[in-house]
Amino acid sequence: MKSRWMRLIGLGLAAAAAFAACDLSEEESTYKYFVFAANAGAGKLSVFSMSASSGSLKEVEGSPYTVGGEPQSVAVDPAGQFVYVANYFSDSISAYEIDPLTGELTAVPGQPFTAGFGPYAITVEPSGKFAYVANADGGDVWPYLIDPDTGALAPYGSLAAAAGAHPSSVTADPTGKFLYVANAYSGNVSAFSINSASGALAAVPGSPFATGGYVRSVAVDPGGKFAYAANDTTRNVSAFAIDAVTGALTVVPGSPFLAGQNARSVAVDPTGAFAYVGNWGSSDVSAYTINSTTGALTAVTGSPFEGAYAPNAVAVDPSGKYVLVANYWSDDVSVFVINAASGALSELSASPYLTVEEGHPSAIAVVRIAQ
Repeated sequence: MKSRWMRLIGLGLAAAAAFAACDLSEEESTYKYFVFAANAGAGKLSVFSMSASSGSLKEVEGSPYTVGGEPQSVAVDPAGQFVYVANYFSDSISAYEIDPLTGELTAVPGQPFTAGFGPYAITVEPSGKFAYVANADGGDVWPYLIDPDTGALAPYGSLAAAAGAHPSSVTADPTGKFLYVANAYSGNVSAFSINSASGALAAVPGSPFATGGYVRSVAVDPGGKFAYAANDTTRNVSAFAIDAVTGALTVVPGSPFLAGQNARSVAVDPTGAFAYVGNWGSSDVSAYTINSTTGALTAVTGSPFEGAYAPNAVAVDPSGKYVLVANYWSDDVSVFVINAASGALSELSASPYLTVEEGHPSAIAVVRIAQ
């Protein structure tokens, strides 16, 4: 197996070349793509390999894998070596090592790891040193130190930071300096600065920042300039400019921007050109272009796009070619091709792909691993 640092180097080079013109067969041989879908209803993690050239999915050997009760979130470390699942009912975190060739999983020693009360979301910050878990019922965020060799998590419960009511989403900015948490019941986003040595969190000035109703998801663009929050009950997206020094959020002119019914999840593509929102109630995906100067959103022609059924989570693959959607009620994953010029979506003819019968997929993540 490649060393963690060699894989980090490989992934860094891959990111630098992500949007250069390349032969698709070369892309297939240079990188492996894997998709992870957490099934809340079944307590299972489905794993698929994804074709770089077509976006088609194929379930890997051994999938689905047993995790804890009602998994609500899945995250992969930046090196593509470990995958983590937040288990809401079990108050635990499942952890697996990813085989870089096949995508098959091996349980990390010591897992599952203790979480707070009702872990609902998990993320790994860009250095891969720390993981953060938002505990919905505890109203706080726990930092974890990641063992770079085994992937084991050491909980820093003593460093827990208070968030709002029912924190449901957590993400770090691309610099690893700031952490943002969507608090569903509070209707706001908590913002923290990250201590690079200890992983401890400190509230940034002005935090928390008001959003729309029942905010369910928060995402940061790859340039670290803007943050977007999907608001379920107000059917819109709040947009913020990020202060690069303090991490504080300022409302973007024109925000909030109209989305579909019960906007549940938001993701930004790797170029920072487009944003996508999964609308649970209207069973579609809203697509937007992002103004690179202001962060304002403009609906893509043809948006919203059909082909999802109660989408609970949306992700964009690292190449920026595909949008993947976890469909809660149809127990499957939809794959859409992104029009690189307009941001418009077209669903693959073979989509959607079954996860687990009555699995109710609730979260999705995609990783690209250099070979």
